[in-house]
Amino acid sequence: MQLSDIQAKLLIVDDLPENLLALEALIKREDRTVYKALSADEALSLLLQHEFAMAILDVQMPGMNGFELAELMRGTDRTKNIPIVFVSAAGREMNYAFKGYESGAVDFLHKPLDIHAVKSKVNVFVDMYRQSKAMQQQVEALEQSRREQETLLVQLQQTQIELEHAVRMRDDFMSIVSHEVRTPLNGLILETQLRKMHLARNNASAFTMDKMHAMVERDERQIQSLIRLIEDMLDVSRIRTGKLSIRPGEFDLSRAVANLLEVFSPQISAAQSSVNFTADQPVVGQWDEFRIEQVISNLLTNALRYGAKKPIDVTVYTEDDFAVVAVRDNGIGISKDNQQRIFQQFERVSGSHVVAGLGLGLFISEQIVAAHNGKITVQSELGEGALFTIHLPLVQKT
Repeated sequence: MQLSDIQAKLLIVDDLPENLLALEALIKREDRTVYKALSADEALSLLLQHEFAMAILDVQMPGMNGFELAELMRGTDRTKNIPIVFVSAAGREMNYAFKGYESGAVDFLHKPLDIHAVKSKVNVFVDMYRQSKAMQQQVEALEQSRREQETLLVQLQQTQIELEHAVRMRDDFMSIVSHEVRTPLNGLILETQLRKMHLARNNASAFTMDKMHAMVERDERQIQSLIRLIEDMLDVSRIRTGKLSIRPGEFDLSRAVANLLEVFSPQISAAQSSVNFTADQPVVGQWDEFRIEQVISNLLTNALRYGAKKPIDVTVYTEDDFAVVAVRDNGIGISKDNQQRIFQQFERVSGSHVVAGLGLGLFISEQIVAAHNGKITVQSELGEGALFTIHLPLVQKT
C-alpha cells in the first residue's frame, strides 16, 4: 500500500463559521477529509467517532476554550496522541504560545495565518500520521504472519505426530498380517507335509473316509481364516475409497440372528461357551442382510474370544424407531481408555490376554452400521464383561 492511499482525517475547531471555511479551503485535498466543529463540545463528539491525523484548535472560544479542550484530549487514551496546533488572533505579547505548549500543543500559529506555513505544517503532520499508520499496519501484518506461522507449525507438528502414528500402525499392521496369515498357512503346510509323508510310505490307513473328512474340515477352516483376513483388508480399502456397498432388502433380523447362531455352533463349542438367545417377535426392516450378519459375526467372535468361556447373551428387540441387537459377554471387560479406541483401525483389546485377528472387526462393523444410519455402542467395566449394542433404524431415510 502506498502512503498516499492512507486517508487522513483532520479536525478544525473554531467558533466562527467563516474561519472554518477559510481554513478548510486551505488544507483540504482529495486524500484528506476535513471535519469542522464550532465548539469544544462538537469537537469532543467528533473525536469519539473518528481517528484524526491532527487537530487545529482556535484558542479563544466561548464556553470551553482551546486550551481546556487540549487538556481533555491529552487525558484520554483515544485522543492523547493526536498532534494539536493552536491558532490565535491575540498578539504575541499575550504569551499564548507558552500556555499552548503547556497544554500539549506541538505548534502554535498566529493570525493572520501564513498560507505556506499552514500548508507545510499540515503536510508534515499528515505525512507523520501516514508513516505511523503504515508502520502499524506492517507490525500488524508481521504479527498476523507470526500467528499464522505458529498455527502452521502446530499443524505441521500434529501432521508429523499423525504420520508417525500411521507408520507405527502400518508396521504393526504388517506384523499382525504376517502373523495372522502365517497361522492358517502353517496349518495347511503341515497338513500337506504330513500327507506327503503318508503317501511316500504308502500308508493307506491314513486316508480312511473318517480321516479324509477330518482333513477336509481342517483345510476348510484354514482356508476360511485366510478368506476372512483378505475380506477384512478389502473392506478397509472399500471404506477408505467410499466404495463400501450396501444393498438393502427386507428381512427378519430375529430370524437372521437365530440362523447365524446355528452357523456359529462349532465355534461356540470350541470356545467352551454357550449362548442365550432372546427374540420375542419378528423384527423386520430394510437392511443389507450380508453386511448386518458380518457385524453380528464380529461381535460374536469377540465375545467368544474375550468371554472367558462364560455364557453370552444375545438379544433382538425394538426400541422406539430402531431395531436393536445386544451382545453381552461376561469376560475380561474393556477399560475406559480402550473403549475410546477399539473402533479404530488395527486396534485390539490387549493386556495379559492373548489376542488374534487384524483389529479391523469393530472398525468395519461401525462403518457398516453408520452406512445404515445406525450406531454401535459399548458399555463395559474391567472384569465385568462387555455389552455391545447395535441400533438400526426401522425406516431408512431417503
